[in-house]
Amino acid sequence: MNEHLNDPYVRRANAEGYRARAAYKLMEIDERDRLLRPGAVVVDLGASPGSWCQVIARCCAGGRVFALDLAPMEPVAGVDFLQGDFTDEAVLAEFERRLEGRRVDLVFSDMAPNISGVATVDQARSIMLCELALHFAVKHLQADGRFLVKVFQGEGFMDFRREMERCFQTVRTRKPRASRDRSAELYLLGERPRS
Repeated sequence: MNEHLNDPYVRRANAEGYRARAAYKLMEIDERDRLLRPGAVVVDLGASPGSWCQVIARCCAGGRVFALDLAPMEPVAGVDFLQGDFTDEAVLAEFERRLEGRRVDLVFSDMAPNISGVATVDQARSIMLCELALHFAVKHLQADGRFLVKVFQGEGFMDFRREMERCFQTVRTRKPRASRDRSAELYLLGERPRS
């Protein structure tokens, strides 16, 4: 707890009004890869508590920002939030109704499973979430769309990366400074889905 409270990104998030330190991970990746732009159609999977949505909504004025999560999320101006499991047919149908036939420019997934404390179980759950997000992205992205997903290194990581490479023309690895040094998390950025 002491480490969390003294974390410079936590202090900065509190001072700048972001809901979580994770906002700075997205900002750093965006600064490098220029993901966010006005008018973009963006989906944030596993969006709660909403720090990524805050960044996305600010950068994508005039576009559409959709957020999906099992957990509740306080409203973010300019974000269309749908609470539920994005793999559930009814939730997916409602999202697609709101999408109104548009294709998506960006799909983000900063999801992580609820931690059980059993490393092999937690890693398997994490990879499963990545695979579900990848399937969603491939289905909804337009031809020059991009998919950014948090992945934890460990069992299944290389298999997932190879699956990303089968689905996208380019796959890049990102490790933002805002990620804690001891964390096994990386982000994979897939660009231009293969048809």
